[in-house]
Amino acid sequence: MIRFLWSIAVSLISSVLGLLIAAWLIPGVSLSVSGFIIAVIVFTIAQGILGPFVFNVARQYASAILGGIGLVTTLISLFIASIFPGGLRIDGVLAWVLAPLVVWIVTALGGWILGYFLIKRRFGDKAEKRRKG
Repeated sequence: MIRFLWSIAVSLISSVLGLLIAAWLIPGVSLSVSGFIIAVIVFTIAQGILGPFVFNVARQYASAILGGIGLVTTLISLFIASIFPGGLRIDGVLAWVLAPLVVWIVTALGGWILGYFLIKRRFGDKAEKRRKG
């Protein structure tokens, strides 16, 4: 249970970083302070739910895009998060092309790096002690 909560924390932190960096780097992507938390939560939940669904659909009908599942999921999650008013806003074709790429890169790297430091080190050390024990 604790490991699951740490995984959620990693997802939320990497989503925060991804959305902030996209808003900072890409013209046409904006976040409002008042709706930022909702945008992050909606984006993170959409990522978690859509990931396995998009993977199964792609595996069944379009196996050539399996490598781009993360990008497709990020694009759909950004779209869903942008529907909620007052949080995330993406304007323009270039912003819609670049935002999923930037957010996907940041969340993937953030997930790996934060996952290693927060989850693997914390729980990996305990598992290693038990094995040696």
